[in-house]
Amino acid sequence: MVKKALLVIIAIGVIILLFRYCEFKGDSHTTVVEESALIQEQIRNVGKLVVTEGHFSEVLTYKDTKKGFLNLFDAEKKAIVIVNAEVTVGYDLSKVQYDIDETTKTITIKNIPKEEIKISPDLKYYDVQQNGFNEFGGEDYNKINKQVKESLAKKIEKSSLKSNAQNRLVSELSKILILTNTMGWTLKYNGKQMSNERLNDGIFEN
Repeated sequence: MVKKALLVIIAIGVIILLFRYCEFKGDSHTTVVEESALIQEQIRNVGKLVVTEGHFSEVLTYKDTKKGFLNLFDAEKKAIVIVNAEVTVGYDLSKVQYDIDETTKTITIKNIPKEEIKISPDLKYYDVQQNGFNEFGGEDYNKINKQVKESLAKKIEKSSLKSNAQNRLVSELSKILILTNTMGWTLKYNGKQMSNERLNDGIFEN
């Protein structure tokens, strides 16, 4: 009888341990799912357009010459163009592509969108000179607009506007990194584990 009682007690103990183990596993899985949902919510929160704005001004002189009346003389037209342009450099973080692996507790950023540059120039024309043999037309204004945007694009490359936009992007991505680190998750990009140093030094490689 004592033997049977011991066997019953052992069996009950094993059953209780199994139930507790299952409860623990269930709670663990639930926690991981909750963490995953929290991280996705954080990514959605930073999934907005990060924009850095700048202002550029310049003065251009436009000239065009062609032969007038049987090539007897040169017909010239010219104008001074004053340009004031608002420029924005932004990242649409809603386009960030990522995978979440709940088994390994890893967030993998698959793609970071390229910066979007928007140039909005305001052109004013002064000292416009033309004659009946060579007048300003739509083709001239298209050439001027193209010249202005090419000139501004060079200025933007030499300015700190793009680097400032990148710094703002890193700041937003750091929020995800801090959250994942706090919860024991890993953030990866380009096949490498991310850290604050890597965010600052290597996020824009390739």
